[in-house]
Amino acid sequence: MAKKRIVRDRRPRLRFVFGLVALLTLSMAVIMITTAFRVRDNIAEQIDFGQLRIDMKADSLRAIEILRPEPLDTSARIHLDEMPPGGLRLPVDRSIRIGREFADLNPTHLASARRIGISPLMSDDDAWFPTRPIVKLETCENFYIDRLTHSLPYLVPEAAVLLNDIAGAFRDSLTARGGGDYRVKVTSLLRTEATIRRLRRRNVNATSNSAHLYGTTFDISYSNFICDSDSIPRTAEDLKLLLAEVLRQFRSEGRCWVKHERKQSCFHITVRQ
Repeated sequence: MAKKRIVRDRRPRLRFVFGLVALLTLSMAVIMITTAFRVRDNIAEQIDFGQLRIDMKADSLRAIEILRPEPLDTSARIHLDEMPPGGLRLPVDRSIRIGREFADLNPTHLASARRIGISPLMSDDDAWFPTRPIVKLETCENFYIDRLTHSLPYLVPEAAVLLNDIAGAFRDSLTARGGGDYRVKVTSLLRTEATIRRLRRRNVNATSNSAHLYGTTFDISYSNFICDSDSIPRTAEDLKLLLAEVLRQFRSEGRCWVKHERKQSCFHITVRQ
């Protein structure tokens, strides 16, 4: 007698297997989402601590700034960015050959800049993290910082001291030769790769390999001086010659290199020591 085949319904088992797979898939999805949120929170925490480190670094740099003059009370003073009329002549050396006296070329400036200065900065924000301390400069009794469009108001300490000494010597010499309330105008200081790119859009002759990148170099205008009182007016040409005499002395002492920039109407000055 033939045995009967028993046909079992496998659908409940299949439903169980599919249900188990679905449950495991859902569990894995929950775990992955939870992990992702935890990773996001950890990243957020790291960013917060990173910002804290940046703030602490900024505070440290502010603390080491030196030669930062206090702002002057200029409420009762005038500031003329041009020579007042009727300038009185100064006793200056009119035989000085400015173009010949101040002809230190860019490679000479770069050699000193690379030896003394910071590593070039890529962007303006990198000024918070120089490879050595830099000094923030502000307008003071000795010099006037122009509106800087393609540079930042920072120099290495040696260059900051040099600038202050040159500007102070200019004012002392002016007083000794009859007076006049004038200050030199600083037109360019520390540049970054970003500021040089912006400058080259306006001036195709601007070099990308500039000593300004190292915080050792500054420009002083010889066509415009800041007049704080027109009681003793002077001529721009005489003030230029007086500034040239001061720069010649500092250069002869081995403290700086100087290039007479005709197109930019400035003296391009790099500290040497």
